[in-house]
Amino acid sequence: MTARPVLAAALAAVLACGCTTEAPDYQSVWSTPSSAPAPEPESTATQAAQVPLSQFLEEIGVVGQPVAPDKLADLTVSMPTPAGWEPYRDASLAPGTRMIAKGDTYPTAMLMVFELDGEFDAATALRHADVDAEMSENFRRLGSSDDDFNGFPSSVIEGSYDLAGSRMHTYNRVVIATGAPPQRQRYLVQFTVTGYADKAAEEAPDIEAIINGFTVEVPGGATAPR
Repeated sequence: MTARPVLAAALAAVLACGCTTEAPDYQSVWSTPSSAPAPEPESTATQAAQVPLSQFLEEIGVVGQPVAPDKLADLTVSMPTPAGWEPYRDASLAPGTRMIAKGDTYPTAMLMVFELDGEFDAATALRHADVDAEMSENFRRLGSSDDDFNGFPSSVIEGSYDLAGSRMHTYNRVVIATGAPPQRQRYLVQFTVTGYADKAAEEAPDIEAIINGFTVEVPGGATAPR
């Protein structure tokens, strides 16, 4: 199984997006007017990397296999579940995907982990991390960062887009993590939180709690291997 069939389906399914290593001011992002904004100039990421991350990995021969976050022994990947949120299951999601939702629809939070096999440069790969998000209908980038996350290479983007007649806000972080020695297995971690723009104020506390509680780290508090 190559990276593209699994990763492409997974990345497209979440309509990805991400931000900074500081605690995000997510309420201000979600307070953006819900009407579709005027188009902005293409971002640097879009100009430099029109190829989505999944396609880039496939083209350089990197293979990806989905792994449930709670099955990892050499890496801790988790997100909290606020009161009132429940596990959400969808047959179209990649095996091992963890997804939670509040009610029967949005807001949702999704966590995916892929075990990677193949050599690649993380910084180069992450230049493609925002492409899927920026290809969403009427996408508007509200914030982004390529700062490390807990010592791991990462890219994060926040933005809004149109979906089935609704304006959505989304936060997406991609982390290229390395597990504990001796294997030092490399993983792609994708964390996405999405909700309706017109429910920003009431959902902001839960959304912020999920984002701030998202964790990718080597067990035992060891320094993240590079």
